[in-house]
Amino acid sequence: AVEGRARVVGVEPRAIPTLNAALAAGAPVTVEVSGIAADSLGASRLGDIAFAVATRTDAGSVLVDDTAILEARTALWDRYRLAVEPGGATAFAALLSGAYRPAPGERVAVVLCGANTDPATLTSPTAAPPPERTLRGTRR
Repeated sequence: AVEGRARVVGVEPRAIPTLNAALAAGAPVTVEVSGIAADSLGASRLGDIAFAVATRTDAGSVLVDDTAILEARTALWDRYRLAVEPGGATAFAALLSGAYRPAPGERVAVVLCGANTDPATLTSPTAAPPPERTLRGTRR
């Protein structure tokens, strides 16, 4: 958060709830690491400095499942030709799946990355792209 003007919401895979578990416990805890984004988001424990910053800035936490992450990754490729790794698609998955719903007028920024991407896995196995989901609803 920048001088209290921005809110940070960490989005994590449900299979790696490092921040979520730490916030719930009131301190960093060790979690199991598995799932589609384990190679990039697979920290088993939140560090003390990151926990202090998260609690001081009142950071939030949202969890998404692997299916939502893969759907977000596919949507980013199919619609925008953005090649992102599963970990990079996790925050976008929260918006597409509805796990995070911005407040009216809220401006949202999503950080994407693709350094850990295998191009062979980018194409969707389905013939038709998924319906487009926007912040206002679903449309074809």
